[in-house]
Amino acid sequence: MRRGVSPVLVGLALLTSGCAGGAVRVPVPEPDGATARLCAGLRLPEKVHGRERRDTSPDSPLTAAWGSPAIALRCGVPRPAGLRPESRLVDINGISWFGHPVDRPVTWTAMARQAYVEVTVPGEYEPAGDVLIELGPAITATIPPKPEGRI
Repeated sequence: MRRGVSPVLVGLALLTSGCAGGAVRVPVPEPDGATARLCAGLRLPEKVHGRERRDTSPDSPLTAAWGSPAIALRCGVPRPAGLRPESRLVDINGISWFGHPVDRPVTWTAMARQAYVEVTVPGEYEPAGDVLIELGPAITATIPPKPEGRI
């Protein structure tokens, strides 16, 4: 998939393929080399929100999934297209998250890090903050913050 993949399209891809028992189809981002190296270093948990880790298709160190329907993570995604200076961010344990779509956040992107990390959380796993709390330590341990004031 191209760099400008819409979070809504990612969510639809997950919904159409994430309910089966096989690998979860998660579009692989196309970051630059430095970002890809950062993302490949993520040491993600085997369980998130009590759900087991699943294989992703295509297989990539930049993607991960848990449960059914799938909670999906993509590291190295582009800056969210809907992000504006007035956008509201949610701070959870030192990570600022941008939720989109705004009226019903399903996809959350970790901001102000040297790589954008996107997490798609199906409505069944509300509150989504619990999922973000569980993934936070891996992100903060691996993806350094950007210089102050930069999102």
